[in-house]
Amino acid sequence: MSRISFLGPHGTFAEEAVLTQPDLAGQELMPLRSVPDVISAVEQGDADVGLVPIENSIEGTVSVTLDTLAFDTDLLIQREIDLPISLNLCAVPGTKLDDIRTVLSHPNPLGQTRVWLSRKLPAADTLVTNSTAEAAEQVARAGDRAQAAIGTAYAARLHGLELLATEIEDHPENQTRFVLVGHGVPAPTGHDKTSIVCFQREDRPGSLLAILQEFAARAINLTKLESRPTKRSLGDYCFFIDVHGHIADELVADALRNLAAKQAEVKFLGSYPVAGEEEAQERRQAAGKAWRDATRWIDDLRGKIATPGTAT
Repeated sequence: MSRISFLGPHGTFAEEAVLTQPDLAGQELMPLRSVPDVISAVEQGDADVGLVPIENSIEGTVSVTLDTLAFDTDLLIQREIDLPISLNLCAVPGTKLDDIRTVLSHPNPLGQTRVWLSRKLPAADTLVTNSTAEAAEQVARAGDRAQAAIGTAYAARLHGLELLATEIEDHPENQTRFVLVGHGVPAPTGHDKTSIVCFQREDRPGSLLAILQEFAARAINLTKLESRPTKRSLGDYCFFIDVHGHIADELVADALRNLAAKQAEVKFLGSYPVAGEEEAQERRQAAGKAWRDATRWIDDLRGKIATPGTAT
């Protein structure tokens, strides 16, 4: 792993997420302008892996990422990274709140600061940019005290901007989940997640229930269920599903096998480690102990099997 594409330019939350990973931080970083560009760079071999945002705890799903993974690429998710988000209002030195007429940022941060903006800058217009870092870059380049950007403190430092207000997100527990996409399926760790997209073969009563029962029957925990348009026709939806477990786990594999055979067309998006290293390590250790205990139990039972021709 040597080249990592991410939603740029330098100074985005995506870059901060990359830098939280010790094995990624020292690699060559390639900032690109959009999520499709990040994914295309990996497909074309210009990057080995790419990092894109997929979900925010306030604004929900990043639809362009879901749609690109579902419809436009065969790349698979390699891992997820959760990043606490702190949003700041940045402007050229000497700017005051009363000076600001336009606020620039990516759509998600603008949504995450909606209440703060309505209270502090009710008359200001908002202008959408491809990223928070691009917003900071544009404000710095313009040198106009009537403009401000919402973004990272890192981007403000890069572009010589001042922080007029910090932690302006409407909800303090603000996190964004990023996914690293690339080729192949990572080995199971004992604390994994599998993501799929299900396309119903026919729209009939109980079809979604039938899909979900494949997991319920095997006691597989669902962590996400979301519908998205298939882009085929109005009212035609597919379902994004995240479940605990890895494709290497027989129960997960059996559930997907039955789904594909009986219920729906299934697109596999990846099996990969769950974010949160401390919790993940604890679960891996617990899973490892449970597996060893179960293996000893099975071995003990098999040791009691009589050999052919032996009287019982």
